[in-house]
This record gives sequence, structure tokens and C-alpha cells, in this order.
Amino acid sequence: MKKLTEEQLNELQQDLDAIRDEVLADLGERDANYIRRIIRLHRTLEIGGRVMMPFGFIPPVFVAATVSLGLAKIIENMEIGHNVMHGQYDWMNDPSLNSQTYEWDTVCTSESWRRTHNYEHHTYTNVIGKDRDYGYAVLRLSDDVKWHPGHLLQFINYLLLTVFFQWGVGVHELESERLRRREITWASKLPFLKSFVRKGGRQAFKDYVFFPLLTFPVAPIVLAGNLGANLIRNLWSSTVIFCGHFTQDAETFTEQECENESKGHWYLRQLTGSSNFTGSNFVHMLSGHLSFQVEHHVFPDLPAHRYKEISPKVQAVCEKYGIHYNTDSFARQYWTVLKRIGKFSLPDRVRLKLDTQPA
Repeated sequence: MKKLTEEQLNELQQDLDAIRDEVLADLGERDANYIRRIIRLHRTLEIGGRVMMPFGFIPPVFVAATVSLGLAKIIENMEIGHNVMHGQYDWMNDPSLNSQTYEWDTVCTSESWRRTHNYEHHTYTNVIGKDRDYGYAVLRLSDDVKWHPGHLLQFINYLLLTVFFQWGVGVHELESERLRRREITWASKLPFLKSFVRKGGRQAFKDYVFFPLLTFPVAPIVLAGNLGANLIRNLWSSTVIFCGHFTQDAETFTEQECENESKGHWYLRQLTGSSNFTGSNFVHMLSGHLSFQVEHHVFPDLPAHRYKEISPKVQAVCEKYGIHYNTDSFARQYWTVLKRIGKFSLPDRVRLKLDTQPA
């Protein structure tokens, strides 16, 4: 991590706080209209997908219905649910957009997400041993995790996590790695398991029982379309999140490095542990504006659609202090993610040997 003096860290904090305060002072009708427009778009895509799905025996209609429903699920999870639960729209005093009561369209309960993501991940971003989002307890992505032969199969784990991403996120709070080490008991996780089974059961019933039976003569087609829509959502959301956290230049940190850290040091960790990718406005919206993961980690409670306009200001702050602002095309960032997964699946002696070979 970039070394800054305490004086520089204090100045870094002041510079970034000033950007945040400027946005907060400007919040208003533009932001309210934006999120309401996105909600209307989500509802239109979902209703359109659901209405078209029974006519999916016509191949082009099946594709259109599945894509429409998949996009609706992406938008609801990424641009609405994730951002609402960060408190980005609490200032509107709209009960339907309240961060503490919003329940999103995925198997992970919002209560569990607020604990594991809003608190654990955003407090301890990329701190090995504290941030369980780093690798989701199934991927080795740094030297901080000791290699074992099972890591040779981590590309399989990666593919499974990607395909079943909503379920992986849903059971994240189970802390399976701590259960394996017997640091916690199954009994301590019973309240979580009950809530997860209730939420996951409702989601599975809705997509795989209720809607297919509602259109019984074409139930297999509707079931296949709903499976396809969930797959589209899982593949996209997991890839966006991986590109924001696991790229080649996204740094990791030890617990010792972060002891008694100041807010300026926390800001520095967010800047150096995150990565952005470029794209169109549509791509930014579909990613929940997590294409600006640097800005999101620094300002998680600012409306995400503002990240694009403040990005140049954050870049200027990084340049002022000699901090690498990690951004590149989506394809290049994703390629570095795949390389990182592959590299750390290898035994250390093999990986280090490959690292010393000329490019």
C-alpha cells in the first residue's frame, strides 16, 4: 500500500470529505427522479418478461422474455437493492426506499447482506482474515492464504460460485470456513439458517413453482426461462463484483496494517484495494455503478449514479498523492481476474517460478 505520512493522510481525508460534502449538499429532485425512473424500468422489464414467457414456445419470444426478466433481476439487485440498502436514498424518507426495511429479489436476506456486506466488507475491505468477501472462502487470491492441493481446483469453484452466485451470497454468513475449523458451532448458526431457508424457499417457489404452475400448459418453458434469467443475473453480478475487487492491481492488507487506522488511512485502503472498469452509461447502470468501485468503496452512502461525475475529482486526489487509480476496460480487468484466480491456484514454487520468467 502507498505510504503516506500522518499529515498526508489527514489532508487526503479532508480532500475526499470535501467531495462527499459537495454531493450531499446537492442531493435533491434529480436523484429522486433517477431512482424512480430506474424502478419504473425494472418493473417494465419484469412485467414484460413475465407476460412474454408463456409464449416462449416461439424461440425469439423465449429469448426476449428471458433476457427481459434477467435484466430486470440485474437492475433490481445491482442498481436498486444494493444501493438502497447502503442508505443512498434514506434522505428521501420514502418507506419503499428505506435501507433498513428494503427486501430485495434474491435468496440472500437483506438483514444478512447488511451485516456481511455493509458492515464487514466495507469496514474491512480486502483485509485478509477480516473481509470474508475476499475470495468468498472458496478462492485463494493472495499469498496471505496458505496453498493446499484443493486450490488446484479453484477454477471449478470459481465457475460454480459464478453460476450459483445468489446462493453463494445467500449462505455467506454461514461462515463455512469457521465451521470447518470448529471455531463456531452449527447451533450458533441456526437463527441465520432459518431465515435463509425461509427467504431462499420463497424465491425458489416463486420462480420455479408458482410462475410455471400459473401457466401450466407451458410450465417447462416458463421454468426454463426463469432459470435462464437467474443465470444471466448471477453471471453478470458476480463478474462485476470480481472486477471491482480481484483484479491484478487491487491490493490486499493484513490485520496488523489496519490496527487503529484513521479515516484517512481507511480512505487510502479503499482507493488502493478497489478497481474500476470503463463502459457506456447503460453498462454503468447495469453494474449498479459498481463499475466505479473505487468511488463506491470511498463513498458507499452517496447515490451511485453520482460516481461518474465525481470520478475525475477522485482521480485528481489520487494523482495529488501519487496513488494508483485502478481503472481499465471491462475486458482487461476481467482478464486480470482470471489470471489471478489461475495464478494462485498453483503451488507457490510453481507460481513464483512463472512470475520470474520474462513476459
